[in-house]
Amino acid sequence: MSTPARPSVRHAPHALPVLLSVLMAAFLLTPTLVLLHAGLGPRFVPTLQSPAVQDALRVSLVTTGVTLLLTVLLVTPVAYLLARFRFPGRTLLDTLLDLPIVLPPVVAGVGLLLTFGRTGLLGAPLHLAGVDLAFSPAAVVMAQLFTSAPFYLRTAKAGFGAVDRDAEGAARTDGADGWAVFRLITWPLAFPFLLEGLVLTWARALGEFGATVLFAGSLQGRTRTVTLAIYSALESDLAPALVLSAVMVLLSFTVLVTVRLLAARRGDPD
Repeated sequence: MSTPARPSVRHAPHALPVLLSVLMAAFLLTPTLVLLHAGLGPRFVPTLQSPAVQDALRVSLVTTGVTLLLTVLLVTPVAYLLARFRFPGRTLLDTLLDLPIVLPPVVAGVGLLLTFGRTGLLGAPLHLAGVDLAFSPAAVVMAQLFTSAPFYLRTAKAGFGAVDRDAEGAARTDGADGWAVFRLITWPLAFPFLLEGLVLTWARALGEFGATVLFAGSLQGRTRTVTLAIYSALESDLAPALVLSAVMVLLSFTVLVTVRLLAARRGDPD
């Protein structure tokens, strides 16, 4: 005769962990709430409509949009290759491609400048051909792509690795070729992972500062993104900095909620 399971007993948490949790939550939330209170005041809408703020938002939206497009086109094949195939040097390549995640953004900016700057390794011949990448909108996209694409690469690898091989095999048995299998089976099944990676990539690209300021500069209407505009406004007019900071907080919160919803959709634990 089996022994009936004893009901689990829930104990109240100790006072010290609760106190430490409250202190940490207050430390993390108070600056954010103060920032929102300061930025979402009566001057929010007029400041949001000012030329400097509009230029920063436009530059950020355009460059991050291009960055996402390039990420999908250039990184998706790499993620599929790393997830599905084993070849010599794969681990080293995987590690090197993840390096920008832990590399300080300023160091990334120096590397881009030494490589693509006017006197850089590739920048010098490009300059002779009449192409100058540094301190241009293209430099903003390159800085964003360098620092943010690995986030998409990581989730895309997980997505392609999680696809049921039996479903792909069944499609091949039914006569589908390689491209049809990828388009009809692999891509749809991996899409929640890919979408989550794109959201994270966009958030990282939107917040990029160090590599951008070194490689692209801070030219209003050309290379001055939201983060650069916040930094620039702190030296002159605080209102745009507060408004743009509040906008970034709201966007960041939206990104976090979106990522959590996507993770819940694909069955990840909360």
